[in-house]
Amino acid sequence: MDRGYTGTILKVDLTTGDIQEEVIPDWVYERFLAGMGLGAYVLHRDIPAGADPLGPDNMLGFVAGILTGTGSLFTGRWTVVGKSPLTGGWGDANCGGMLAPAIKRCGYDGIFIRGCSDTPVYLEIKNGKASICPAGDLWGQDAVEAEALLTERCRKKKMPRVACIGPAGENLSLISGICTDRGRIAARSGLGAVMGSKKLKAIVLSGTRKIKPHDRDAVHRLSRKCNRWASFQIPFVSGGMLGKIGTLMRMLPTQMAMDGLMFKLMLNKWGTTSMNQMSVEMGDSPIKNWKGTNRDFDAKRSQTVNPDIFRQCEVVKYHCYSCPVGCGGICTTNGRFSETHKPEYETVLALGGLCLNEDADSIFYLNELLNRAGMDSISAGGTVAFAIECFEKGLITTADTDGLELTWGNTEAIVVLIEKMVQREGIGDLLADGTKVAADKIGRDAHHYAIHAGGQELPMHDGRCDPGFAVHYAVEPSPGKHTVGAQLYYEMYRLWKKIPGLPKPDMLYFKGRKYVADESKAICSAACSKYVNVLNGAGACVFGAFLGADRIPMFDWLNAATGWKKSPEDYMAIGEAVQTLRQAFNIKHGRDPRRNIPAPRTTGQPALSTGANKGRCVDIQKMIHDYWQQFGWDTTSGKPDPEVIGPLVQAPITVVGERN
Repeated sequence: MDRGYTGTILKVDLTTGDIQEEVIPDWVYERFLAGMGLGAYVLHRDIPAGADPLGPDNMLGFVAGILTGTGSLFTGRWTVVGKSPLTGGWGDANCGGMLAPAIKRCGYDGIFIRGCSDTPVYLEIKNGKASICPAGDLWGQDAVEAEALLTERCRKKKMPRVACIGPAGENLSLISGICTDRGRIAARSGLGAVMGSKKLKAIVLSGTRKIKPHDRDAVHRLSRKCNRWASFQIPFVSGGMLGKIGTLMRMLPTQMAMDGLMFKLMLNKWGTTSMNQMSVEMGDSPIKNWKGTNRDFDAKRSQTVNPDIFRQCEVVKYHCYSCPVGCGGICTTNGRFSETHKPEYETVLALGGLCLNEDADSIFYLNELLNRAGMDSISAGGTVAFAIECFEKGLITTADTDGLELTWGNTEAIVVLIEKMVQREGIGDLLADGTKVAADKIGRDAHHYAIHAGGQELPMHDGRCDPGFAVHYAVEPSPGKHTVGAQLYYEMYRLWKKIPGLPKPDMLYFKGRKYVADESKAICSAACSKYVNVLNGAGACVFGAFLGADRIPMFDWLNAATGWKKSPEDYMAIGEAVQTLRQAFNIKHGRDPRRNIPAPRTTGQPALSTGANKGRCVDIQKMIHDYWQQFGWDTTSGKPDPEVIGPLVQAPITVVGERN
């Protein structure tokens, strides 16, 4: 039956060399969807409690969404899942590019790998035929070089798609990710180190199997209607003008509910770098390891990250699979790397304002260096900012830093330090596993300057500007991530348009209301988590979802692709089930949810005395308590009810009739 998903996963054991297929029953998809939901089901079932994240019992899963390849828009994302060596609990990382449809064209909804090889290998899959191949000659190559070699080696009639690790993953850096499409990276959770621990350099996918939705005409009809919103564009202001808009937003006592259509217009022209100066000015972007303000990286200094600087270097726009917007871009520079993916907002500000680095050329260089190395730019920037503050406080000296003067804005030192982190050389070995591990090794007061949630460095969105970010950094099973929820996100998702009873934000409201911890905000935060689990199960992009649930027909696409007749409320219930199962994974592995609260300074404790977020404090404990309550978890521990988990992962009983 045509239903969007394949109903099959591939399971590979690198220790034994065993390769087998597993048929996944329909009830699993109806309960968890595909993508991350399917990953949660398999990992919760198959990874034993207490498994070493870098040992053979950990499982790494590459999963694609139900909607990928069906003709729907914005549905080309893939997710890698596993037990995170960075946090010790649930780990996931999401990426675009072209890998997601390749997984399904090989005949699978997911590829799950356990065990450890004695020597470097890569996994090649051609239309359902998998083989483990030697990769000794590839070990040590950066991700872009390795991808090019494997593409040439394995290419027949059709170009294969490759996901691989670079030196950071090989060196088991806990802030390493997995790369594809010449430098795109599934960066978070340290899953590149899991791949490195398995001596798995890459997976190479070549498939031609068709992906068949239940009602292709309905999918296409919905896509045509959606594309009218996605392609809508008007003349826009300059990049420098965006910074002035951010200044105005900072100065006003009120705030308008954000319509994602405006964000789409910015994405289409500049990509995520459109937010660079705007976020600095309005207090969204953390500065100087979260202790600084927009005054430390003022309009003159932030001019060095003007969105137009990055757009002017763009030679061609980059579109992920099935995306009509194309927020990415390929840039040319005069530096060591002549070509690179356009740096994302997170990269620019993590390597820029967070470290007070004003050199755009260095950001271009480090972006490509980190992509090739397979190291998370968010965590890398956060770790450098931590090291600079430790140097400032005298916790480390030039005797520890290989002679580097780690001072704020010292571009040359920042570049050399990250190069050392990639190679685990000297001071880089201390920092290659992120701020928490480094702070534990340095000791004394270093943990005060380690900005993370549960071990994962925080992204470039300040919870003191939007408390919704702070909540999700703390409550998500994979903590410290910005791609799930915020008060801003809830406004753009426009879920109340599809789900009666969800709160509708006022068009205009006083900013002070954002900091009041109440039931309405908990409902909104929980709705964000549930909806993004649906998006990840569908293989959808959160940027597309920002256009609004009334413009992006996610629920209708899913019904058309599968033949189901589920309501939006049914899909949100699926999102809740996935969230509960991911949280249960953490509990199974001894991960205490209360350990995920971000560093105190990130929630205004103490509050800043100057700048855009002056005097702002987030009641994070109350907001966490209220969020857990929305899911029915224990409000003091964050643990789901064990009696809920059992039925959730068990097959339903089918009544076949009574005997006479």
